[in-house]
Amino acid sequence: MFFKPLYIYKNAFGGLPKSVWLLSAIMFVNRSGTMVLPFLTLYLTQKLHFSVADAGIVMAFYGSGALFGTFLGGKLTDKIGFYPIQFYSLLLSGIALLVLMQLTSLYSICAGVFIFTTLGDTFRPANGASIAYYSTPANRTRSYTLNRLAINLGWSIGGGMGGILAEMDYNYLFWGDGVTCIVAAILLRILIKPPVLDTTSSKSAETHVSNLPNSAYKDKFYWVFLALVVMYAIPFFQLFSLEPLYFRTVIKLSESRIGAFMVFNGLLIATTEMIFVHTVEKRLPRPILIAIGLLLTACSFFVLNVSTAIMFIWFSIAFNTIGEMFAMPFMQTLVVDRANEKNRGQYLALYSMCYSIAQISAPTIGAQIIQRWNFAELWYVMGGLCLTSMLGFLLLRHHFVKHKV
Repeated sequence: MFFKPLYIYKNAFGGLPKSVWLLSAIMFVNRSGTMVLPFLTLYLTQKLHFSVADAGIVMAFYGSGALFGTFLGGKLTDKIGFYPIQFYSLLLSGIALLVLMQLTSLYSICAGVFIFTTLGDTFRPANGASIAYYSTPANRTRSYTLNRLAINLGWSIGGGMGGILAEMDYNYLFWGDGVTCIVAAILLRILIKPPVLDTTSSKSAETHVSNLPNSAYKDKFYWVFLALVVMYAIPFFQLFSLEPLYFRTVIKLSESRIGAFMVFNGLLIATTEMIFVHTVEKRLPRPILIAIGLLLTACSFFVLNVSTAIMFIWFSIAFNTIGEMFAMPFMQTLVVDRANEKNRGQYLALYSMCYSIAQISAPTIGAQIIQRWNFAELWYVMGGLCLTSMLGFLLLRHHFVKHKV
């Protein structure tokens, strides 16, 4: 029994291509330096003394840059390939962070944040395309899962280190984040050779449901799916935008204690998500699993209004994290299964852009609710959005089953 989890991990990750492991290792290095985003609202309000509303505006520019960067990255990846886009995205975004910490006015920070996230988020579609290139249809889902594990494990380290560095000096966050981006770019150049792409043939044949639209932009049902994803993602991003501010200003937690919550979130996902997904994926239809995740995420907000005791904060983070493990892996699987080799970029790009839209909306909506009412009302609204999205997935589950996606 003791070795059973290890046996499951071996089955899950065995046989993956070397390049996929190297890409995940580079992603781990990059995400280990993710320190600015979790503490950006604190940096703006505590060090630069911006109002909550102004901090929300900056976070909206952060999301706008992410949205534009994801769109631009997809376009450039199709034109010049995923390898140079990944390299220059990592290198230039690292440099942009070192410039950003020198800015102090609202307008300059909005511009700097937009440029940084535009450069940084061109990486996302290029990285997805690279994993698709180096993997095969048989191991592609596992390859993406390994990449997600690297992201979350790195995130847990970055969040913890970020809390420690923020207590020392907020500028250290920018140094840590910027340097790790540059190091990741160098590792990419050293460890992985540029691919020789053959556009005249495919590595393998893939099947697709013939009665689904050939274009993601004409897939009306997919747009409904995307709307439900946005309704989940807006509450989800409160964990990285306004929840840290709530923990600091209302509950009076230190930056290092807030960082500990980030560590818990990332480590729980990194250490258990693969076994969890392997265990539950065939027991219930994917829409039902997603709906369970959305219900747990809603509970993570409602519990914040029960008590400000630390125990309830841990409950909130746990509900949010387990909800994420139910929702996100199966959402992405639905996207990949609905697409085919020729339009997968469209489907994945639109799916990624949902989270960019949420990055724009989450801090802006949240800040306005706080300004007009209070944090308690914010948590009720975010929980309500999750429940609405949950209901949508339950109502549409028959369509997913009909098309086997």
